[in-house]
Amino acid sequence: MLGQLFILGFQGEVVTNRHPIVADITERNLGGVILFDRLLAKGLKTNNIISATQVRNLTKSLRKIAGNQLIIGIDQEGGQVARLTGKEGFPVSASPAELGKKDDIVLTGIHALAVADMLKSLGINLNLAPVVDLNIFPDNPIIGALNRSFSNKAQSVVQHAKVWIQTHSSRNIISCLKHFPGHGSSRNDSHLGFVDISKTWSREELNPYAELIKLRLADVIMTGHLFNRSLDSQYPATLSWKTVTGLLRKELRYEGVVITDDIQMRAIADQYGLEEIIVRTFSAGVDMIIIGNNLDYDPEILEKAVKMTLHCLKKGYLQEKMLVAALNRIRQLRNGYFSREDDNGKKRLGKPVEKR
Repeated sequence: MLGQLFILGFQGEVVTNRHPIVADITERNLGGVILFDRLLAKGLKTNNIISATQVRNLTKSLRKIAGNQLIIGIDQEGGQVARLTGKEGFPVSASPAELGKKDDIVLTGIHALAVADMLKSLGINLNLAPVVDLNIFPDNPIIGALNRSFSNKAQSVVQHAKVWIQTHSSRNIISCLKHFPGHGSSRNDSHLGFVDISKTWSREELNPYAELIKLRLADVIMTGHLFNRSLDSQYPATLSWKTVTGLLRKELRYEGVVITDDIQMRAIADQYGLEEIIVRTFSAGVDMIIIGNNLDYDPEILEKAVKMTLHCLKKGYLQEKMLVAALNRIRQLRNGYFSREDDNGKKRLGKPVEKR
């Protein structure tokens, strides 16, 4: 069952029987994959995405291998952050900043619907969007400068994110709020190194999450690798029990799936080893770990991660009840979106995982 706790990137535009991702799915029960247009670790300008027909065939192959139980995710926010781009012939969507500036909910819905319809047609069922970070520091190199935020006002972010999520849900596409507890005030890029938001962050940045949780519109929430001394004096959000369980689950009363940003990002990869990241992330209350396998590439990374997780369970470094709770939240998410029926129309509802 431990493979269900991971979302993995992989190399290639097609999947053959000898591809490592096949063994990850069939032998290690991988929970999900994430698609990229490039493979940065090898300097490749193409990877999983070449054309609409190719992507459709790729996702079809993956679903067939997994028995239609696989989460297939992508970053398709619009604007500069889009894995499906015009150069491959895909429709281009406006950035969140452009939509927020026009402040027309109908227009946002039109763009969101175009994205959701495209993802649906390609067999992708998780969009790692919308960004609900507040645009507090416009020169922020990874949020403001890339036009990824709808607004610096929480209510505006909520209104646009609400339309985005509802539109995706209408097409049976899972949405993901990011980057908890808020990346909009940061001065640095967590892809490149340690990011400390202790002096810039404010609780106002929690408002979009709080409102969307109350509206029951938070399908999935992604943690950012952000250190905030006022929330946890030791660990960044992804590794922090105080932030994930204490703040997000207990204070904001979020009961859904929590996933990490890519754990290969330098903000935590430069500070911690893989085993410690796994232990502290799951112990914090996170349900699924994303290993992008893109900033660094290792075809055996899932096998290593699963073995580390099992080892830590046996040694008592990880509590079984935390992983059981995570597996049940993942099951509920999957059942709520795309496992209600298989290709033949037969119901395929999973059973709760029981602690042994």
